[in-house]
Amino acid sequence: MNDTSPYEFSADPTRIDAARVHELITQTYWAKDRSREVMDAAIAGSRPYGVYGTDTGEQVAFARVVTDGVTFAWLADVVVDPSLRGRSIGKLLVAGVVADVEPLGLRRILLATADAHGLYGQFGWTPVAEEYKWMERLSV
Repeated sequence: MNDTSPYEFSADPTRIDAARVHELITQTYWAKDRSREVMDAAIAGSRPYGVYGTDTGEQVAFARVVTDGVTFAWLADVVVDPSLRGRSIGKLLVAGVVADVEPLGLRRILLATADAHGLYGQFGWTPVAEEYKWMERLSV
């Protein structure tokens, strides 16, 4: 990382600002109605990551990985402060997450995105192979 960057990545879960994460996540298309209680539980059950302003210490981005730590992971809730998008904060966040989980030797890391294929493609994500027949079970 460039030492003069105004932002820094951290994998330290004690740095996560849960109130700020909830504020950011409720500005997304996928979690706009998520309660603070649910978000706090999601953070607690995941490997959380953040990007912070080097001058202010304010959390400006968040992501989490749900994993068994050995074979599989799901990258979820990747969000950057809307007022700061376009400053490579998302790249810093995803690069940091990839570097943190790479030593685990996971066979597969999945994610879902409606609009950031270009970002994730830079870090090795590709569309799911056609031979996989995904299924889902939604709660009622």
